[in-house]
Amino acid sequence: MPANERDQVVYANPTSMEERSALAESCVRKLKIDVPAVVDGIDNATEAAYTGWPDRLYVIDKEGRVRHKAAPGPYGFRPAQVEAALKRLGV
Repeated sequence: MPANERDQVVYANPTSMEERSALAESCVRKLKIDVPAVVDGIDNATEAAYTGWPDRLYVIDKEGRVRHKAAPGPYGFRPAQVEAALKRLGV
């Protein structure tokens, strides 16, 4: 993508968890992300299970159950729906 090339954020696709974790750590540090971040396995099982592409918002309860699944983003993002789901969970 031209914007990625311009901003020098073009990386080879990682081929191991070590490479993937290092790349994720670099992104978190450079983007100053201050929320917990997790890294999908090299097999992308989480992406496949939760349809993470395109962007999607989820609310997951303490037992690990999906309580809210937004429509694909960014047009499917409805913050009020996420807020309502969180309130239902007492968060």
